[in-house]
Amino acid sequence: MSIAGTDMLPIGQEMLAEAERSPEDTNLWMNLSIVMQCLGQHDLGLAIQGQALALKRAYHLAAAEQPAKLRLLMLMVPGDIAANTPLECLLENSDIDLDFYYLSPEAPFAVADAVPEHDVLLVAISEADENHALLHWLEQVLADWPTPVINAPQHIPSVERSMACALLHNAPGLLIPPTFRISRADLTAIANGDAYLPELLADCDFPVILRPVGSHAGRDLDKIDQPDHVAAYLAKVGDAEFYISRFIDYRGKDGLFRKFRVALVDGVPFACHMAVSSHWMIHYVNAGMYEDAPKRAEEADFMAHFDEFAQRHRSALNAIYQRTQLDYLCIDCAETPDGQFFVFEIDHAMVVHAMDTEDMFPYKQANMLKVRNAFRDFLFRLQAGHPPLSGRLRGQ
Repeated sequence: MSIAGTDMLPIGQEMLAEAERSPEDTNLWMNLSIVMQCLGQHDLGLAIQGQALALKRAYHLAAAEQPAKLRLLMLMVPGDIAANTPLECLLENSDIDLDFYYLSPEAPFAVADAVPEHDVLLVAISEADENHALLHWLEQVLADWPTPVINAPQHIPSVERSMACALLHNAPGLLIPPTFRISRADLTAIANGDAYLPELLADCDFPVILRPVGSHAGRDLDKIDQPDHVAAYLAKVGDAEFYISRFIDYRGKDGLFRKFRVALVDGVPFACHMAVSSHWMIHYVNAGMYEDAPKRAEEADFMAHFDEFAQRHRSALNAIYQRTQLDYLCIDCAETPDGQFFVFEIDHAMVVHAMDTEDMFPYKQANMLKVRNAFRDFLFRLQAGHPPLSGRLRGQ
């Protein structure tokens, strides 16, 4: 409803009134949390989520088609949509029961909330710094888990920006500029002329991309062209630690930038979306895709001919799958003018969905059904005890 432009305020007000009348209805509180986040009330939404989780850790989302064919347990942490794999978006209207179990470092598995019965388990937890201890603990717990485990916790930290760059360095056909963590103190020294960036970080010089550690969806992401612009950036962003990498100009011959989102399901690539923009920092919601029919036509063509794209970049896609060892992963990427597969980010917590309206995006439903069916088939293979497909790309 939010994506379709529905006014969420009256819905939020009605749900809030109902929640006050039903303070023990944890499902209602969790839904209200999502509505508040859609309204831009991030902190309030998380506070409401906290109220629900204080009462119950396990939540059930029944399959649209009953009886369900499979029960998938997702291990989660409290937070917004970027905190966990949003698989409920991908598996919308499927025949898979989803159970969400929220862990916390203080009491990972609460005694009061037994772990739901399930056929397959997915570790949905993001790679954020605050989750590392929990992921390490889960590595021991899940080592002998009685059901198949998707995205083993020991592999999740590999999607962290600086680790991903090191992991994918020198992969064939793949371009990913070195990304470093840099402190506010070092950035201040650069701004004051007391330090020289290439001396602090090899293979990194202006212009650069700068963003706070832990930021998502372009929050405080900026292109800094020269050292004396750093001070202005720090004046408006108060974080203590940042990611920095050199800027790569990836615009096409027509001067436009194009960003693709690709999902790897058991190593097999699928198109999720493509955005076209005159600005280097592309997000689907601000690229004008909803307002510009020619851009949507280009996205439809990308999806229709995605097999050719995947074949061109087969080596790079294989390297990502093999080096990360993650069963489900998304890639935000582009093609450089010289034909390289330019990776911005890899993550298992990106949104993959078919929620855009069919009248405006008639090509999306059939394409996203391919992704959903691939993930669904992967679950059934695991349930049946069959080995994974070991990353076979189309055309191999």
